[in-house]
Amino acid sequence: MLEKQNIEYEKSVLIGVINSQQNETKVTEYLDELEFLTYTAGGEVMARFVQRVEVPNPKTYIGSGKMEEVHQYVKANDIGSVIFDDELSPAQQNNIEKLLRCKILDRTGLILDIFAQRAQTSYARTQVELAQYEYLLPRLTGLWTHLERQRGGIGMRGPGETEIETDRRIVRDRISLLKKKLTKIDKQMETQRGNRGALVRVALVGYTNVGKSTLMNVISKSDVFAENKLFATLDTTVRKVVIGNLPFLLSDTVGFIRKLPTQLVESFKSTLDEVREADLLLHVVDISHPNFEEHIESVNKILGEIKCADKKMIMVFNKIDQFVPETIEDDDLVTIKTNVHYTLDEWKKTWYNKVGDRALFISALNRENLDDFRKRVYDEVRDIHVTRFPYNNFLYPENLDEF
Repeated sequence: MLEKQNIEYEKSVLIGVINSQQNETKVTEYLDELEFLTYTAGGEVMARFVQRVEVPNPKTYIGSGKMEEVHQYVKANDIGSVIFDDELSPAQQNNIEKLLRCKILDRTGLILDIFAQRAQTSYARTQVELAQYEYLLPRLTGLWTHLERQRGGIGMRGPGETEIETDRRIVRDRISLLKKKLTKIDKQMETQRGNRGALVRVALVGYTNVGKSTLMNVISKSDVFAENKLFATLDTTVRKVVIGNLPFLLSDTVGFIRKLPTQLVESFKSTLDEVREADLLLHVVDISHPNFEEHIESVNKILGEIKCADKKMIMVFNKIDQFVPETIEDDDLVTIKTNVHYTLDEWKKTWYNKVGDRALFISALNRENLDDFRKRVYDEVRDIHVTRFPYNNFLYPENLDEF
């Protein structure tokens, strides 16, 4: 009989700061997300430390008093990694490692680690490796603190390079090689996209862990990996879907996230090409998340960065089966009805007012309201198809029920 294997999670500590850009509520939300990222990467969060600081310490990001508090906790609880919510400079990361004597990560490094774990195809692994090397290059100094650095100048130029310079050269060469490899693959993928013909292209976009892959499986009857973890899938999946007798291509893209590392945006630019070349975007939103409106803003910001903000789009509010609005007592005259207190019907009215009729409310997991979803997607794809091929519009009735 096989013994049950217990997964050992690495003990971790999270650190965030309160400033004019992010108040205490915002920091709590960011650290909640960082904790989910840590869990996804294989860590268990033992404690959180938050400091109010307007300007981060250039040497250690947080103040010396708070750093000593963290050091005592790390030492007493055998902590394996300390994770900062914001990106650290190479100098800060190096200084903090010397003080805490444990692994130091920032949000970018953590996301890169998750991507490295999740990358399945050769293409995705190449993209992640490139992003990791570009992130690593300016941080190599900390890897060689045990070596005595050679001083430059007359009489000090030896026959070879110092180990740190040798390593930097190796990393630069590797980055150059990976970029060439990705350029070659990009051309191949561009050819593949061109070979798909003139079929209408629909792309699922949205924040990570909103249910895009689950929706993809339901619509296309395919078997795309889906899990309740951040970045469950990295590889873009494209499937031919037929609703009625109208065919189109549906692609499931990598999830977006706040503070998305610039290295990843650059490395995954060809993955995002599926979004750029799409005729219709289905922006999937987890309506059960208390801060889903900020997720929408984050996705729209990234869509703007890749010049896709003006594309035709439908807002698909998913996970309505998990939506639980907070209740307000009738005799509570102090409580103000804020966004989190809305019912699902009120949310519908709110978003119908914001985006007109371009909003749908479904549960991909429980298959609720999927008939309305299919009809709406059919209508949108048909309009695009008829515009593109006006001579065969008689093949696709205006009403899906006519099939």
